[in-house]
Order: sequence, then C-alpha cells, then structure tokens
Amino acid sequence: MEKYKQNKIKIVNDPLYGLIYIPSELIFDIIQHPYFQRLRRVHQLGLTAYVYPGATHTRFQHVLGATYLMKQALQVIQSKGTEVNEKEVEAALLAILLHDIGHPPLSHSLEYILVENISHEVISLLFMEEFNKQFEGKLTEGIKVFKGVHKKKFLHQLVSSQLDMDRLDYLRRDSFFTGVSEGVVGSDRIIKMLNVFNNELVVDEKGIYSVEKFLIARRLMYWQVYLHKTVVVAEQLLIKVLLRAKQLYSEGEQLFLTPVLEFFFKAKINSRELMLETINGNTPLHMYAQLDDNDIFVSIKQWQHHHDFVLAYLSKSIINRSLLKIELTETPVDNNRFNEIKQKVIKKYRLSDNDVQYLVFTSSIRNNAYSDKAGQTINILKKNDELKDIALASDVSNVAVLSKIVEKFYLCYPKEI
Repeated sequence: MEKYKQNKIKIVNDPLYGLIYIPSELIFDIIQHPYFQRLRRVHQLGLTAYVYPGATHTRFQHVLGATYLMKQALQVIQSKGTEVNEKEVEAALLAILLHDIGHPPLSHSLEYILVENISHEVISLLFMEEFNKQFEGKLTEGIKVFKGVHKKKFLHQLVSSQLDMDRLDYLRRDSFFTGVSEGVVGSDRIIKMLNVFNNELVVDEKGIYSVEKFLIARRLMYWQVYLHKTVVVAEQLLIKVLLRAKQLYSEGEQLFLTPVLEFFFKAKINSRELMLETINGNTPLHMYAQLDDNDIFVSIKQWQHHHDFVLAYLSKSIINRSLLKIELTETPVDNNRFNEIKQKVIKKYRLSDNDVQYLVFTSSIRNNAYSDKAGQTINILKKNDELKDIALASDVSNVAVLSKIVEKFYLCYPKEI
C-alpha cells in the first residue's frame, strides 16, 4: 500500500472561525488523502439550497470546523484540571475529523439507498480502519474514541452526544450558509463552560443559559431548515428517482450511469462484510470513496431524456426544481383522499399501481430537540458537585417540552392534479 509523505503543518481560513491551524502532520496527511478529499464533493445539506440558495457548503468544511472546536474544547477541559495527554488529544481530533467520512452523496438524503442496511457511521469506521492500515496503526486510539470504548468516556461524548462538537459546528455553519439567524449558537461560550466530572462530559452551572439557547436553536433549525417542507419533498424526489433507476436497471433497462454509480446498482452491497470483499479488482469501500454528488447529478441530467415516463418526470422535477406539491398535516393523511389522488394520477398519466407510488406518497417527519433518556442527557454541574439534567436544572419550561417528539404527516403529488 502506498505510504503518504508527511507534510508541514498548514493553516485554513474558515468563514466562521477565521484561521484554523491543522493540528498535526498526521491529520494533514489524512486531509490530503483522496478518501477525505471526496468530502469536498458532498453537500452538507443535500438539496436544502433549493430553499436557501446559500446552503452549498460541504462536509469537508464541516469536519474541519468540528475538528477546530474539538481542539478548543480539549484545551478548556485540560485547563480545568482534567488530564488529557497528547496521544489522547490526537485520538479525539482524528475521531471528530473522520466522523462523517462515510456519508453518501448529498449527505443524509441518500442514506441506505446506494448501500442498504449500512449507516454512514459504520462506513466511517471502515474508512478509519483502512486509514489505520495505511498509516501503520496511528489511528488505533482514535478508533477507540469513535467507537466509545476508550477509557476516557468524555472524549467520545465530545464526538457524539447531545452537546458534541459535531452539533456545535453544524448548527452554526448551517445557520451561516442558509442565512437563518435563529440557528446561531454561542459555541465559544458553551465550549468555555464544558467540564469533566466522574469521566462524563458536563456543563458548568454558569453555562446553563447558553445550553438552553443551543437547544432552542436546534429545534428552530430542524423545522425551518432540515425539515422544511420544500426540502422534504425535494429530497424525497431524490430518493424516488434513485429507487426508480435501480428498479429499471434490475429489469435490464438501458440506463446512463457513471461507472461508480453502476457498480453500486449492480453489486447490491447490504452488509459491512460485503463492503470489504473484492469485486472486479476493487472493494466496495474503495469504490464508495469515489462516489459523490457529481455521479448523482450527471446521471439525473441524462435520465430526463429516458423513455420511461416516471424516471424522466422525476429527473426533470429535480433538475428544474419543479417539485411535487406537499401538504403537511398534524394527523395521518386521510386514506380516502390519498386513494382519490392516486387514481387521478393513474388516469392522467396512464400509470400502473406500481408506477404511481413514485409520484403519490405519504409519510411523516419527526423531531425532538432534546432526549431526556437516561445516559443521553446534558448534565449541569452545580457548585456543590451535584449533577442535574438540563431539563430539570433550567428555569425555562421550554427545555422540558423540547424532549417531546413532534410528528408531522405529509402528502406529495403532482401539482397538475
């Protein structure tokens, strides 16, 4: 396996944080690796730019930002008396740097569509293990942090918890690029209030109001950005067009596909083990590292002209942003109305019962900004060393309400109906 030469430490100019120092030569070499550079070609927010035109930032920007915040958080924790040695610092930085490397094209939009039953977290871990081979075991501790098996539990919580560096960066970054000011969070203040108590990540009592604002901002961002109804219908169309293309391909239809996209249409990868098997000289993991947003869009552009009406209709809808109509309701969609619309679409476009499911469908979206389940809470450290769940420590009733799961139902169908 080719070894990557060590490079001098570099600086990146980030629109949120200013100058970011790449903290080690190993981290810089990983950033320079083709597997990592792929993240430049994966949009952070899928098709959210269809609603907020500025939301064209990438996973690459996000993970660099999250790594910067991790460095800040570790320095704060060390300054408060918790020992974190240089090896552990680098392990935590590697874990956060690579936590999203397994994302599919267009981020969450196509999770489980191109590879089935395998989450992006599992694929991220496979990439980390591959890096560990290429870099002669230097990621072993970072993998422990990522998996949550490192003896210092708080390091994993900085990577993945309800108040991790991932969330702190993406809320602020997504707010910046969408222009939705309600999502702005005081990441500097929150990080300065972080502490460690009994090997757990906690927040000093003085930081309670900053955490409250963080949770409320997260709720607003979900309903205004991530689950905005136009974003929902756009991303559902993206899923439908890929599913339709896969169906036609499986039936032997001639279909334009980039070579790497065709690989995943043909191989049907649906387990962690299959990602590592050699198929036609390449592992699916290596092929996945070449799969990005460009493969999806260039294929959809061609599918606009396919003779299959459904594939062409969906493709034109995405390329021209001529989306289906979406109706949000507080209760499940009435079956009679759903069937009535289906019949109208079947009649108008002369579709079969199988085909109409791509143009008329119903489902739901759900969100809770905070989970009060045991072991997952954000704990406030009181002055008497008592720990208290933020939902109980806060004098704002809204925080407790944020743990309630809110579900909304939607119905999508062609606007011509």
